[in-house]
Amino acid sequence: MSELFHECGVAAIYHLPGREVSPLCPLQGPEEVSRLMPRMLLDIQNRGQLSAGMTTFSPLRNQLIDTYRKLGPVTQAFRLNHLGKAESLMREYAGRAAIGHVRYATCGGEDCSYAQPFERHHLQKHKWFSFAFNGQLANYAELRDKLLAEDDHHLARTTDTEILMHEISRELSGDGRKPLIEVMRNLAQRLDGAYSLALLNAQGEMLVARDPLGVKPMCYAIEGPLFAAASESVALVNLGFRPESIQPLEAGQAITISEASFKIERFSDSTARAHCFFEWIYFSNVASSLDHRSVYLARKALGEELAQLEDLPLDEDTIVVPVPDTSKAAADSMAFQLRVPSVEGLIRNRYSGRTFIEASGDRVAKASLKYTPLPEVLAGKRVILVEDSIVRSTTMRVLISKIREVGRAREIHVRVACPPITAPCFYGIDMSTIRELFAPEFMKPGQTSEEIFAAMAAEIGADSLRYLPVEAIARAVAKPADHLCRACITGDYPTPYGQHLYQIALENDRSPGSSLERTYEVATKG
Repeated sequence: MSELFHECGVAAIYHLPGREVSPLCPLQGPEEVSRLMPRMLLDIQNRGQLSAGMTTFSPLRNQLIDTYRKLGPVTQAFRLNHLGKAESLMREYAGRAAIGHVRYATCGGEDCSYAQPFERHHLQKHKWFSFAFNGQLANYAELRDKLLAEDDHHLARTTDTEILMHEISRELSGDGRKPLIEVMRNLAQRLDGAYSLALLNAQGEMLVARDPLGVKPMCYAIEGPLFAAASESVALVNLGFRPESIQPLEAGQAITISEASFKIERFSDSTARAHCFFEWIYFSNVASSLDHRSVYLARKALGEELAQLEDLPLDEDTIVVPVPDTSKAAADSMAFQLRVPSVEGLIRNRYSGRTFIEASGDRVAKASLKYTPLPEVLAGKRVILVEDSIVRSTTMRVLISKIREVGRAREIHVRVACPPITAPCFYGIDMSTIRELFAPEFMKPGQTSEEIFAAMAAEIGADSLRYLPVEAIARAVAKPADHLCRACITGDYPTPYGQHLYQIALENDRSPGSSLERTYEVATKG
């Protein structure tokens, strides 16, 4: 699924004042705990390579909060390959607290002005803030129109992050000083969509929040004086936090840090849950655990589900080949159940980047350069090629062609550890139109799944193709089906504006002369 894009990752760290020095703290001391932020961002780099940045807080400098953000992956943005320049950055932005962000654009441009965190200056310290945001607001168009209808308001960017910045500022306006948890409580009543965010202000107050449905992941840990939070648990484990101390932030909860106090409070009373199932299938690092479910074990279970459906004749020339890297756990598990070898018949170029989070370019060319088939492994074999999902089919078509022509495989049977993607996502995954998806045009009424899959296989050049059924996802993730967002495989969206955008997408798809723009962008013109 390397042609699929995700949106971003968020991280936060704070050395609480007035407490002993944490053993996890950098050698430079608590006032430079911000040095840990690039390391955290490297661990969630899988979530976006377009830009990286951080905002730090220090009461010891005039610029109480200061933001650094650049285009490019973390290593490039923070000059980590140049010791002197990296050290200079760490000294300049040293602070006792920091929030960080890695981005891929689901909306907005690819220039540095869209990079996060977003900082808003103000004379009053509690109104001077910076925040990092992961997700997408399905009611962006409505929020935008309301803002622009008031006075002489103007928006400089086409992104919901700027909308959110103005909504936060609105909550902080006036003479009174509003607690951050109240700000979040009021915001949640106006926001429809998916979001996790981290906010830091010039008084050294921090807020970390997760949307009321828990669509986007967020976890945290606190040991002694050190608090940290991130989109994925692997960033906390690699800082040295004990795995048992890492907990998911529950849906509709926020953590606030103020004057050395640490609170976890609810800002939403919603009992509904809609965790994005794609986090387990593809997006998250296989070493992470989300909402108490291991990503690796979920992918292993998907492979077991595939094995139960397999009816190919198996012989000594049958091999299972994963599409590197996210399909490996499912492929290995499937092969183990079938008692056939799981082998690396495709070698991924580790230096080509992950095409699903690159900013632009020809996906076909990138996919062709990204994988090298091994004829020594594939020649003459019946290959069961395991992929985590097929969205646009670009990568899969290239792979099948190369495995057949370069690898000289005898047969290629594609097995997908996910149901067919038939509907767009309006919560942060860059697949916003029906027309760009591979599966919908084959899902014709009156046809059996076998007929549909045979037509799909012929289209991409495979000997056969099979997907998992929808009900397999909840079993593999070990969550109740009604606790998962499965909109892209069912067309059933967990929020009103998500369902509204789907109707726009359906109408757009049925209209021959309709725009190829993202549904998200079409809606903003409405």
